[in-house]
Amino acid sequence: MGLFSRKPKLPPADRPPLHHDERVLAWAAVGNGEGDGVVVASNLGLWLPGRGERIGWHDVLKAVWSGRELTVTPADRVAERDGYLVVADCPAETYLLLDPGDLPHQVRARVTRSVAYTAHHPVPGGAGRVAARRVPGVDGLTWTVRYDPGTPTDDEAVAAETGRLVAAARAATAPANL
Repeated sequence: MGLFSRKPKLPPADRPPLHHDERVLAWAAVGNGEGDGVVVASNLGLWLPGRGERIGWHDVLKAVWSGRELTVTPADRVAERDGYLVVADCPAETYLLLDPGDLPHQVRARVTRSVAYTAHHPVPGGAGRVAARRVPGVDGLTWTVRYDPGTPTDDEAVAAETGRLVAAARAATAPANL
């Protein structure tokens, strides 16, 4: 593509059912481009082939671009505790993008921008990552904890320490003059 060339618009047949205030930022055909679907990045999240709903940027735990393939690991909401969600990795999904355009950049920028706070902490019997994410259209931050494999997530001591860690992180990130 030349300096001023633009990728053609997303064909109407490939357009996901966007929310009224949602707009397409970038897209790329998957596989050979012959009916394998498209990956669409919008201001609200990521639309992946074969899914009937968008994955919000705050629900993407990891996205890796190899130069040809985009691998996305969505979050699975495991439990809701007082003031935070416990999440785990869903299976990673990998898509071969033959003409990725701006899609990998948009995915990286949007996922990174959704993260307001992240820290890894030891807990009894393991460890976990406390994170605060920005959710489009929602005031404040959504707090999550992703435990390392092998951590006894249902243990009372783990839950108590996790609650303390989330409360401390919330206090440390709260605006001072409210």
